[in-house]
Amino acid sequence: MESNFRKNLRDELAYQDLTVKELAAKSGVAKGALDCYVGKQASVPPATTAVKIARALGVSVEYLVSGQKFGREEIVISSSPRIRSFLRTFEGLDEKTQDIIAEIAQVLQKHNRYTRR
Repeated sequence: MESNFRKNLRDELAYQDLTVKELAAKSGVAKGALDCYVGKQASVPPATTAVKIARALGVSVEYLVSGQKFGREEIVISSSPRIRSFLRTFEGLDEKTQDIIAEIAQVLQKHNRYTRR
């Protein structure tokens, strides 16, 4: 079974289009160590190393370990790559288009609640 840390780190690298070598340079963590965290061995780094990796990626350690967001401020920083990509796209739209998308999302949310019953 794949560890959460390994999966989240790999997902984040793919999302940011970074290689392990680039992350090593950016974080100051040895490439060999990073290879252990993303490879089949799937070891989990010590806390101090996890902090360096998280900071280099612009996410929280909690996100790398659990995949969950903690606290209101971190939602944008450490949401899943899919959500961050959506938010980045959404923010690039004009206000009228954002309002339309927000209305559509509300309709879909109500529809999902109705169909789950």
